[in-house]
Amino acid sequence: MIPRAAESGLKKLAGQFPAVLLLGPRQCGKTTLMRHFVDARYFDLERPSDLQVFSGDIEYALQNLKDPLILDEAQTLPALFPVLRSVIDDGRRKNGRFFLLGSVSPELLKSISESLAGRVGILELTPFIYSEVAGRRGVKLETLWLRGGYPDAFLARDSESWRAWHESYLRTFIERDIARHQLKLSAVEVRRLLTMLAHSHGGLLNYSTLGRSLGYSYHTIQNILDLFVGYFLVRRLQPYHANVEKRLVKAPKVYLRDSGMVHYLLGIGTADQLLTSPARGNSFEGFMIQQIVALEELQRSGSGFYFFRTHSGAEIDLLIDRGRQRIG
Repeated sequence: MIPRAAESGLKKLAGQFPAVLLLGPRQCGKTTLMRHFVDARYFDLERPSDLQVFSGDIEYALQNLKDPLILDEAQTLPALFPVLRSVIDDGRRKNGRFFLLGSVSPELLKSISESLAGRVGILELTPFIYSEVAGRRGVKLETLWLRGGYPDAFLARDSESWRAWHESYLRTFIERDIARHQLKLSAVEVRRLLTMLAHSHGGLLNYSTLGRSLGYSYHTIQNILDLFVGYFLVRRLQPYHANVEKRLVKAPKVYLRDSGMVHYLLGIGTADQLLTSPARGNSFEGFMIQQIVALEELQRSGSGFYFFRTHSGAEIDLLIDRGRQRIG
């Protein structure tokens, strides 16, 4: 296993809280990291046989299973969280009992905030960042930029395997994750929207323009973008408005969080294609923003991330707000 920078954060949270929630996109390495980190009984709540264990009396099941427990795709069982609270409170002094994994941020965080406030430490795991893979033979920054950081894509044996992984990932995301939300858009239209976002990568987000291209309203496109953000696929970087006297751009910028996904959607599969593509500048900008944000969030909590741009052209691609300190 390639060591992950988030492991030290996991260790810290496991010593502070009865439960730890590890968030991140599907297939970014959450399960591998957690099973390496803690020797625990593992349940994948998207697997019917594992979900069946908790289909009756959840409290009875939790009390009779020896902890620590790893509960993967925890958002699948919303009824778990209120029960988990009472089980935790019965043994409040003991930390590192329950390790929850999730790939849908808004739904999971809502359940957590309502049921487990003060009882759970939360950490996000991203796909690989450069500091995690830099020591591997033959790996350069350009390798990670081209392939992206999803472990199976980054480690794919060749370009054909890399493309096959991305196609499978997108098909599963669209036909399983997005389909369950019963949106107006068809699977083909969702795929088209993702491709449009890849072409808009690093640009200002205009819901109306995207909506007109697909024949849907501003609000419909905004709702599906909310889902893309919640599944850790898209980042909306908000503008910074410290000085209200300046004429500032007010629309957010949009990025697909993984550079490999951008390149796959744009049909870029080799280093030569990337370096000669008109998209290379915005692609590298998004790649570096992802690297910096991931490192910042691992090192400290509470930082805000923005961009700064005036209508006259002055711009800072990434501004980190640490409260009393701002770095651009």
